[in-house]
Amino acid sequence: MSGDRSQDNPLEEFRQITAATMRAISREPEVSVTFSPDRPSLAGTAARLPMPSRELPPGEVAVVRGEADSFALRLRYHDAALHAKRQPAGPTARAVFDTIEQVRVEALGARTMAGVQSNLAAALVDQCRQRGYARVHAKEDAPIPDVIGLLAREVLMGNATPPAARRMVDFWRSSLESKVSRDIAELGRCLADQAHYADVARQLIRDLELDDEDASDSELDDENAEGEDASADADSEAGDSEGSSAASGMTQEAQDGASRDGSDADAGEAEGEMMPGSGDDDSSRPGRAVRPLGDLRNDRNEPYYRAFTAQFDETVEADKLCDPQELARLRMHLDQQLSNLQGVITRLANRLQRKLLAKQTRAWDFNVEEGILDTARLHRVVVNPVFPLSYKIERETEFRDTVVTLLIDNSGSMRGRPITVAAMSADILARTLERCAVKVEILGFTTRAWKGGQAREKWLAEGKPPGPGRLNDLRHIIYKAGDAPWRRARKNLGLMLREGILKENIDGEALLWAHNRLIARTEQRRILMVISDGAPVDDSTLSVNPGNYLERHLRDVIQWIERYSPVELVAIGIGHDVTRYYSRAVTIVDAEQLGGTMMEKLTELFDEQQAKPTPGHQVRKIRRGR
Repeated sequence: MSGDRSQDNPLEEFRQITAATMRAISREPEVSVTFSPDRPSLAGTAARLPMPSRELPPGEVAVVRGEADSFALRLRYHDAALHAKRQPAGPTARAVFDTIEQVRVEALGARTMAGVQSNLAAALVDQCRQRGYARVHAKEDAPIPDVIGLLAREVLMGNATPPAARRMVDFWRSSLESKVSRDIAELGRCLADQAHYADVARQLIRDLELDDEDASDSELDDENAEGEDASADADSEAGDSEGSSAASGMTQEAQDGASRDGSDADAGEAEGEMMPGSGDDDSSRPGRAVRPLGDLRNDRNEPYYRAFTAQFDETVEADKLCDPQELARLRMHLDQQLSNLQGVITRLANRLQRKLLAKQTRAWDFNVEEGILDTARLHRVVVNPVFPLSYKIERETEFRDTVVTLLIDNSGSMRGRPITVAAMSADILARTLERCAVKVEILGFTTRAWKGGQAREKWLAEGKPPGPGRLNDLRHIIYKAGDAPWRRARKNLGLMLREGILKENIDGEALLWAHNRLIARTEQRRILMVISDGAPVDDSTLSVNPGNYLERHLRDVIQWIERYSPVELVAIGIGHDVTRYYSRAVTIVDAEQLGGTMMEKLTELFDEQQAKPTPGHQVRKIRRGR
């Protein structure tokens, strides 16, 4: 009988066999396995695997088995406590460290089980395709942790790099192999010893100059472990997010020209003012390069925030970063994710819609001589076509026209479930507000490269002048412009699921960029909602500037907007306390709470009694260097 049931439902039999295999390989009898369209993940002993097609094509079967074997080997060979103790502080260093550890556990399984090696190879090919490595056309666009992981797999597992990632790896192969070939060879000699392996991995990270810590910290003895843990905690609060901005920030020239007497007496006059961008004086066009007037520093003894160069920064529309076919595939994947959260978030969206529509109740004046024909008095027109009081006029509503900007952190630490939920929530929110005649703009911020980029290369070529300021190339992404209808921009939101996009974050300049786009709009009420999971982090900038350089600039920008700008600013932190930066903020511990929290905060903001008054915040232009 059981054989008959297996023939009737081969998919169910495959699921049961896969789960049993995971328990056998991991030697964890309590492993639970679920299958869903979501990304594969492992939380404790709960594994989530891709949903194969009912026909069970061999390619999909191999990929699912590869993901299952990878999770099972991690459960069997990985010591999470030891890994956390040896983990470096910097976000890029941590990503490399995590990737190399995953290579270790997979190599241990692949060396003893030929079938596991084949499955892992199939899963790797699929991962390279899903992450879009074939579309990496420049060295700075390649994620360094993934490149190092692929190089390590070549040596430790004997796996050739999949064709989709071969060009990406070749960009870095010569420069990386000259630095870390000995380290990778040493990793292969200590696979079974996680502690020794971790020490070698830390040495590899130092050889690549990815770790900001001193070499002495690599000893990790009991005396300095406490200090390192404190450093990691501080970095996780100050880091783990990534940012970008097409606006070049408050450069020295702009600030000197804007605040001539250096006093705070002009703060009141500076309310809402903005500076024209380079060669663009059209104040009606969103995205015009705008700078707040005056010096944003809270402490005059602090150095000016500046960018070493803005030459390589970019503001780009989402569809320009991905080919149409890939964008359509990513959007389809996002739609599959939406099906799981549709019920909860849609109920909250409907509640917000009812609240907004209630504020837009239509009222009419009847019995007037001109306007719209009043159908309730149609009999008057029939009896007497020239009867003068058969029309009605709609009264002007007190509901102010509004625009909402969602500024979403596109940093590497948002990878996985947080960025997926952010994309889903933005999608539903955009549709809801559009039905209520509220304009929505969706923006993202990151950097073009890990650990610098062309800006850092230029700084090195010029002899490393001291105090260079920001040393990375910003990338600001427009997923949906304020005036674009949702139906035209819906595909763009799928780009957030493309992992190659997510790099580092420079929040202060991103916040200025989004704020200045809002200031250039004509709506009476402007709301800016920031979604982030950490403080600003850019290894390249922080390695040559004070440790709080980016965070201090973010605080200054937030304080200026909250004090002097007509823009209403609210922030949502995912697992990160943003209340220490923003006066109107909320922190959530789980990405699944994001959709509901966004709706609740907007519901509060749309309460007219809490609305921030806009009269008196006049915007005028001043000339650069006046």
